[in-house]
Amino acid sequence: MQREFPASPLIGVGAIVIDRCRVLLVRRSHEPMKGRWSIPGGLLELGESLHGGVIREVQEETGLLVEPVELIELLDRVHREGSRVRYHYVIADFLCIVKGGSFAAGSDAEEARWVARADLGSESPLQLDPVTLRVLEKAWERAETLYGRDL
Repeated sequence: MQREFPASPLIGVGAIVIDRCRVLLVRRSHEPMKGRWSIPGGLLELGESLHGGVIREVQEETGLLVEPVELIELLDRVHREGSRVRYHYVIADFLCIVKGGSFAAGSDAEEARWVARADLGSESPLQLDPVTLRVLEKAWERAETLYGRDL
């Protein structure tokens, strides 16, 4: 599968994992956004369900086993290089809860960490992408509706 300058959009999944008033973030080890902080996720494999892809990606990147609860947002991310499309992903981001596993950064993540909601704003040293911040906030609001303020 050609990720760079693809012939068509690629399908990806993302996991907004909230636990004990913190969200799970990873530092990307591959382009696009190499070295930037984001939510765990990656490309769907052929024949894999969206939920299966979320579970696999989180486990590969963080060692944690999660349960996808609800789709938070479906979005597209297009990175252009001049008039050409360098990357084009359609991403399904899911709110997830931790079910088990052992926390450690995996092969697709330079680093993984739990981050408090108060440390996510535009002033954060993590310098999250504005789209990522918007999706995270939407997930926090939905999680509070489902589970209350003591997540």
